[in-house]
Amino acid sequence: MKKIGIIAALAGELKPLVKGWQQREKFYFGRIGETDCIAIAGGIGAEAASRACEQVLAEGGIEALVSYGWAGSLSCGIKPPSAVAIYDIIDSRTGDRFVTELPSGHRLVTLDHVARPEEKRQIAQEYQAPLVDMEAAAVARVAAARNIAFYCFKGVSDGANDKLPDFNPFLGKDGQLKMSAFIGYALLHPSYWSALKQLGKQSQSAALNLETIITQSLGKTL
Repeated sequence: MKKIGIIAALAGELKPLVKGWQQREKFYFGRIGETDCIAIAGGIGAEAASRACEQVLAEGGIEALVSYGWAGSLSCGIKPPSAVAIYDIIDSRTGDRFVTELPSGHRLVTLDHVARPEEKRQIAQEYQAPLVDMEAAAVARVAAARNIAFYCFKGVSDGANDKLPDFNPFLGKDGQLKMSAFIGYALLHPSYWSALKQLGKQSQSAALNLETIITQSLGKTL
């Protein structure tokens, strides 16, 4: 029986999947089919994702790492709240490319910041990728260094043309969103209220769809 580590950034990404799982501190313990799983919401960004990987690996016996959570769409062809398997990942910072164990799927580019609405089209063209996140390449790099399998599943939280505020000023060095500061900013900018409400709905639905796709996909490959 295999044992996998599931690395998410935020608790909301994991919520449907880990319902009913046992929780110990920051870890969730459960099973997908016959596969034992340890899941963690380690924070936003590469550093947070790398730390989360090492924390999960320290539990011992991990044979695969999974990058799991929300991603932004760069293409009108992939809309919220769909969830998709990822085949390959490009690290925009280094140019490194990582391939998952899945037989097919989409390309994703990992940035060192939250993609701003005005730069999404340029990113899509430069990397020929329909999706963007901030953590997957870091998880892939740890898996490669440990010579263990790597998988990636992403739920689409925001569309290519969604007009959202710039989240980057509100990201802390610990990988957490400075929620009180962001809420204060949002309250002063009513033009974003509708888009943020929609983002919340799309994110919740994408998390539900993520649970379905990881269950179906890992049942076939593990």
